[in-house]
Amino acid sequence: MSSKPLIYDGSNYFRQRLILATLSGRSVKINRIRSDDDDPGLREFEASFIRLLDKVTNGSRIEVNEAGTGVLYQPGLLLGGNLDHDCNVQRGIGYYLEALICLAPFCKKPIKAVLRGVTSNQMDPSVDVIKSVSIEVLKKFGIDEGLELTVSKRGSPPHGGGEVTFCCPIKRNLRPIKHLKAGKVKKIRGVAFSTRVSPAFVNRMVDGARSVLNNFLTDIYIYTDHMKGPKSGRSPGFGITLYAETTQGTTYSAEAMSNRAGQEITVPEDLGKKAAQLLMEEIYRGGSIDSRHQSLALLFMALGQTDAHADVHALNLLLRITLSRFLECICSILPEL
Repeated sequence: MSSKPLIYDGSNYFRQRLILATLSGRSVKINRIRSDDDDPGLREFEASFIRLLDKVTNGSRIEVNEAGTGVLYQPGLLLGGNLDHDCNVQRGIGYYLEALICLAPFCKKPIKAVLRGVTSNQMDPSVDVIKSVSIEVLKKFGIDEGLELTVSKRGSPPHGGGEVTFCCPIKRNLRPIKHLKAGKVKKIRGVAFSTRVSPAFVNRMVDGARSVLNNFLTDIYIYTDHMKGPKSGRSPGFGITLYAETTQGTTYSAEAMSNRAGQEITVPEDLGKKAAQLLMEEIYRGGSIDSRHQSLALLFMALGQTDAHADVHALNLLLRITLSRFLECICSILPEL
């Protein structure tokens, strides 16, 4: 491939561009990062993400201009191995885990990563969604033996304090998928968690979710996880993650997280209802891949050695163009049969 760096402007798709640059071995230069903002340049969570990339790779060259509005990234070898990273609390651990999931199968050594920070927030996928859905997407591509995500501590915003361990084997050749049928929902599972609040909150969230879900299905089980002591992080919070499994192996997910301390008070029952309604919307959209994980599936389909097929309800056009530009692949969108 050409050694000339790909050039982009702006902070949109910052993480995706660096991930694709690392996988393809192509240099990328990103200019005008929030150059018109009152606070221009990289945010702390983006700088933390760059440091994580530096730990995963060997020989990467990263240059940031003095104002922080320009980044030149020349990726090195994907090394993997054991790594330890304190994630910036402006974003959840899921923000960093999503990147590791994309990179880990192609490292030289199996990854064992210990990440610390916020395990659930209102912006990024929670560790529960990654454990119940993202991991299952990886297994569809043949990445299974040794694949594990363990949540040892939970941490709510703004101060975090959570800790997870992500283990992933290496996989040189991905299994091609042909996943065109979503199937019908057969069961719903979930996790309701709380940190540094009353233990009754988890049961109240479950009751709220069931008040919606019981109208559609009987096979429902929502686990409760009330963390205590050092395992409960540094901030109060609570949330619920729901996922529906279909007869064809598709998993749909939805979640809801409480507001931070000091903001508008969140009622646990209302939060459970909100998560259930979001799950119903996700099921209604259809497709054989959960909407939040379509970009991950598309990436692994592009990295496979043969054609792959999946039924999706919508894909971002700019993301498809970016993927094609880095990996020089063809992404065909066919009408629904």
